[in-house]
Amino acid sequence: MANAWFETVAIAQKRAKKYLPPSVYGALVAGSEKGVTIEANQDAFAQIGFAPHVAGHKPHRELSTEVMGIPISMPVLISPTGVQAVHPEGEVAVARAAANRGTIMGLSSFASKPIDEVTEANENTLFQIYWCGTKDQILQRLERAKRAGAKGIIATLDWSFSNGRDWGSPWIPERLDLKTAAKFAPQAVTRPKWLYTFLKTGRVPDLTAPNLQAPGGEAPTFFGAYGEWMGTPPPTWEDVAWLREQWDGPFMLKGVTRIDDAKRAVDAGVTAISVSNHGGNNLDTTPATIRVLPGIAEAVGDEIEVLLDGGIRRGSDVAKALSLGAKAVMIGRAYLWGLAANGQAGVENVLDILRGGLDSAVLGQGKSSIHELSPEDLVVPEGFFLRLGDPGKLSGAVVDSKNSSSRTAADTNAAANGRVPVPKPAPASAASRS
Repeated sequence: MANAWFETVAIAQKRAKKYLPPSVYGALVAGSEKGVTIEANQDAFAQIGFAPHVAGHKPHRELSTEVMGIPISMPVLISPTGVQAVHPEGEVAVARAAANRGTIMGLSSFASKPIDEVTEANENTLFQIYWCGTKDQILQRLERAKRAGAKGIIATLDWSFSNGRDWGSPWIPERLDLKTAAKFAPQAVTRPKWLYTFLKTGRVPDLTAPNLQAPGGEAPTFFGAYGEWMGTPPPTWEDVAWLREQWDGPFMLKGVTRIDDAKRAVDAGVTAISVSNHGGNNLDTTPATIRVLPGIAEAVGDEIEVLLDGGIRRGSDVAKALSLGAKAVMIGRAYLWGLAANGQAGVENVLDILRGGLDSAVLGQGKSSIHELSPEDLVVPEGFFLRLGDPGKLSGAVVDSKNSSSRTAADTNAAANGRVPVPKPAPASAASRS
C-alpha cells in the first residue's frame, strides 16, 4: 500500500483531485467569476518575504495561544465548510482531527453532520450561522447549538451569490435518488476509491443540512437551505447587534475587509472578527485578505481579537499573518484536501504541516514565541497594503524602488532622520493586538 502521508497541502490537493469525482472536486474549488480573488489570496502571501537571522536561534518555541477564551496548541482553527460528499465521516472526522491536534472546530450551518455529533468529537466547537430565515428560526438554531455545548458562534456575512464561473460550475444534485444516481454514475465509477469508501458504510452522501432542521420537521436539502438564505433580506448592523445579544458567549463576525466595518463590529459587541473574503467565493476581485489585515488590526486589534482566513496553505503563511496583527488564522480548503486525501489522518497531516512550517518560521526569525512576531520581521513590496474604508496611511515593511534594496518601515524612517535604526523588541502583549 502506498504511503498515505503527504508533505505539503499542494500534494494533498493533487491527491484530492484524483480521488474525488470531478463535480465534488469542483464544488470544493468553488470561486466566483474569473477566480481572481482565489488566486490573489494565495499569491499575496508569496509576495511577502522574511528577514531571518543567522544565529541566536531559540531552542524552544511557544506556538500555543488562546482564541475567544479557548486555549489552543497553535494559532490555526478549522473554518466552517460543508463537506457533504468528500468523506463519509465528514465534519466528525475533521472535529476529531482538530481535537487530536489541540485546536478549535468550526461547524457550518450547511454541514452534513449534526452539531451534537461534532461537539461530542470536539468540545471546542464554534457553530457558524448565516442570517437565514426568520428571527425565530435563527433563535432555534442558536438554542440547539447551546444545548449541544457549542463554545461560541461564528456569524458569517461574507457570502454573496456567485454569478457563475469562467471554468463552469459543478453539477450538484438536489438529492441522490435513482435518477440522479444514474446521472452521477459515470463520474463515480471513474473514482472507485471514493465510491468504495461510501459504499462500505452502507450509505450515499447525505445532501441535507441537519443543523437547519426545524423542530419536528425534516432536514432541508442543501439547495433548499441555500434558497432560504437567498430569500432572506440581508442583515443590517442593527440585526448584527440583535444576533450578538442572543448569544451570551464568545461571538465572531466573519467577513470583514474594511476598517469602517471592523469598527461597526466593535460597536455591535463582538468578541472577534475574521478578516475574510469567503475564500474568493464572494465578489470576485475583492483584495487578498492579508493585504487588508494590518489596517484592520491596527484600527481595532486593541479592542477585539482579529483573525484571518483566505489563502493559508503553509505554516509560513500563518507566521506572516501573525506578524501583521492576526491572533490566529482559519483554514478551509486546506483541510478539505487533507480529508479527501486520507480522511481524519489527512486532516491531522495538514495541521502537522502548518505547525511544522510555523515553527520553522519562528525559529528562523530568532523568536521564542509566536507572540514576538512583528512587521519588522517581514519584507513587503511598496504599495502592498490596502486600507479599505479608511484613507489613512499604514506603516509596514516596504521595498525602496529606487535601488531595489529591501528595508522595513523602521529602517526607512530612521534613514530619513539621519540615524541608524535600533530594532525594538515586540511588546510582551503582542498577541492582544489581533
